[in-house]
Amino acid sequence: MKGQTAVITGGGRGIGKAIAETLARRGVNILVVDVNLDIARETAEHLETLGVRSIPARADVSNAADVTAIFQTAAKEFEKVEILVNNAGITRDGLLIRMKEEDWDAVLNINLKGTFLCSKEAIRLMSRQRYGRIINIASVVAFMGNAGQANYSASKAGIVGLTKTTAREYAGRGVTANAVAPGFIATAMTDALPDNVRNEMMKSIPMGRFGAVEDVANAVAFFAAPETGYITGQVMHINGGMYM
Repeated sequence: MKGQTAVITGGGRGIGKAIAETLARRGVNILVVDVNLDIARETAEHLETLGVRSIPARADVSNAADVTAIFQTAAKEFEKVEILVNNAGITRDGLLIRMKEEDWDAVLNINLKGTFLCSKEAIRLMSRQRYGRIINIASVVAFMGNAGQANYSASKAGIVGLTKTTAREYAGRGVTANAVAPGFIATAMTDALPDNVRNEMMKSIPMGRFGAVEDVANAVAFFAAPETGYITGQVMHINGGMYM
């Protein structure tokens, strides 16, 4: 993977940053895409200490013009893009009957439409070079559902369907498309939860603990590797046995 280039959306923090670090340690150059340019810049600077080239880019992945611009930057600065990780995502939780239309639209636009727009731009480059790895970040709730997350669950289920269709359409071009579906992962958000809420969540996990961001990052690296080129249209579940 050394010398390849990855575009990682939502790459400035959390799971996205862990993915960027994991790929960088394998010699992959990184375009760090985040809606917050300052965070993207901090992460890019950190990645360069790992011996790779990294460039920050600010983008709203639900905006087609923004997405086109980041891939133009990638093509100009790195010439090729071998890996796309669609990680950018948001939540706007609420029970279905109380969910505002704007909250539904916001989550579907970032999570699902953003994945569509980025994949579309990446495919243009990957098809020409007849090589590519697209890895989409889904979620356990795409398969189980979750009270209060109708919009988020729907967006992540849509990502699974999009992944499989992308895989079918572009396998002949040497492009694979796979998804990683995390369960409960230890992040700043879960760290802030009250102990009683955390303990209740852990009861649903046979391993009895939250996953680490590195668990997700390692799965992404597996799908991104040249050696896994005969695996496409698959979903890897990273959830400690929460869903089987």
